[in-house]
Amino acid sequence: MIGRLHGVVVSESVDGTAVVDVHGVGYEVIVPLGTFGRAPRDASGAVTLLVITNVREDAITLFGFANEHERATFRALTAVAGIGPRIAVAVLGALPPNELAAAIARNDVKRLQTVPGVGRRLAERLALELKDKIVAGVVGAPSTFAPSPLAVAPSAPSGAPSGPMATLVVTLMNLGFKQPEAERVAADFQDRAGEPLDALVRDALKRLVK
Repeated sequence: MIGRLHGVVVSESVDGTAVVDVHGVGYEVIVPLGTFGRAPRDASGAVTLLVITNVREDAITLFGFANEHERATFRALTAVAGIGPRIAVAVLGALPPNELAAAIARNDVKRLQTVPGVGRRLAERLALELKDKIVAGVVGAPSTFAPSPLAVAPSAPSGAPSGPMATLVVTLMNLGFKQPEAERVAADFQDRAGEPLDALVRDALKRLVK
């Protein structure tokens, strides 16, 4: 099985199919929209993709990803009934892992329905079955657990969470939760201020994502 490719992108198609030249051998890979912009490149411009090799009786297909978070999210998506590899690629092309995690955390079925090939019933199934994956940290890139660079901690009255807990509040608000519920959880976690933010967010989601 092929798990990684490092080479030069020689062609790209609008359907997500690309050819990566690795030492003279061209590998056809299907990638989510925007993958090559996110994937690491070396000084020569060669790109590194993490790969899942999908084997069927009639075909062997390579799916490429910019990082391990995208690849793990793809695996989580294809474990949902009704989500095949092509739809999973479409989902990741429309909603990178952190945006997908935010939509699921908010139970934003309408946002999920904006993905080509995802109707209401399938969107509802995604929101339901991937909810626990967010809590476990499987779905969502590291930026899911950090404030957006544009995010500003909301002004708050005296006694509101501060320091690491204020960061937790902003992170939860970036995921779509209301400020009062985010502050309520942060207040409950005040004695855990020294713990890593990702651990705090996951435990907060266990309370907030019902």
